[in-house]
Amino acid sequence: MALIYRNVSSGPRMRVALLMLLLGTACSAGDSSNDTQPSRVFLSTGTAPPGGAFFVVGSALAEVVNEFGSSYGYSVTAEATSGSQENIRRLASGELDFALSNAAISYFAVRGESGWDRAYPVRAVMTLAPNVALFIARAGDNISALDELRDKRVTVGPAGAGFEYFVQPLLNAHGIAYDDFSPLNATQQGAVDMLTDGSADAVFLGGAVPTASITQAAASMEIVFLPFGETEKKQLVDEFVFFRPATIPAETYRGQSESFEGLDVGSMHLITSANAENDLVYNVTKLLYENRERVVEKHAAGRAINPNNVVRDTGTEFHPGAIRFYREIGIWAE
Repeated sequence: MALIYRNVSSGPRMRVALLMLLLGTACSAGDSSNDTQPSRVFLSTGTAPPGGAFFVVGSALAEVVNEFGSSYGYSVTAEATSGSQENIRRLASGELDFALSNAAISYFAVRGESGWDRAYPVRAVMTLAPNVALFIARAGDNISALDELRDKRVTVGPAGAGFEYFVQPLLNAHGIAYDDFSPLNATQQGAVDMLTDGSADAVFLGGAVPTASITQAAASMEIVFLPFGETEKKQLVDEFVFFRPATIPAETYRGQSESFEGLDVGSMHLITSANAENDLVYNVTKLLYENRERVVEKHAAGRAINPNNVVRDTGTEFHPGAIRFYREIGIWAE
């Protein structure tokens, strides 16, 4: 059986891959029983640091493709990365085959705007769960509104993950800038630890609902959600295609007696390189969509793989391989 390695860029790895390919060919020539076995195709999917939804959902997607993609020979590995920015750059360099990204970050990356050094050729495969994110603080610390973040210590996401692409517009709409407080970098799990021990006064957390980090924070202390202004929310939704109203239902988190009217600050979506093979993207899209209930069994975010959401435009062009599948099942709106 032949072994096919993708993303082989170094000389020694290329030689190993070629040797295995030759050995596989020689073995199959002497054993006709191998003729019907598919070649192994090793694929990598970028996620994010553990503690957030990206890592768990990305792992779930990889497991489902591995489970149902044996007829194609697919073997997918979910890699923990620093998040969307790293994933986009590594897709462009050929180090990853697929990746998760926040739609807000992809939006600016494909346009080469807001600090990106160039336009990055990535394409959407499917729109996934909303990233319902917000600032939280400890109850009793006299922080109950965004304008009270001034002169405070506030975590704004992991360094290099790209949270600034949606945090800055969100703050700016409310008349606040990064210079108004002391921004701190931490993973979501690290941010909760900082809020718990008092080294941060407020933290920005979010992801698919429920979000593990917010669940952890609510379980360990009494917290408050800092509300967004209605006018400001409308302004953001009107200006950016990736912002959308979103509700966190009551009782989602411990102590949350009322629903919270928040924002999807850029849905999680599965992306790939514009140069990815059409058949590969078509097959992976088909596998995930047709086996979406298995994704749901692994993480509730899998419910977003549905006809109404999966083709939703977030500002990043869809890959032709994905479009081909969505057209076949009649959910692609020309």
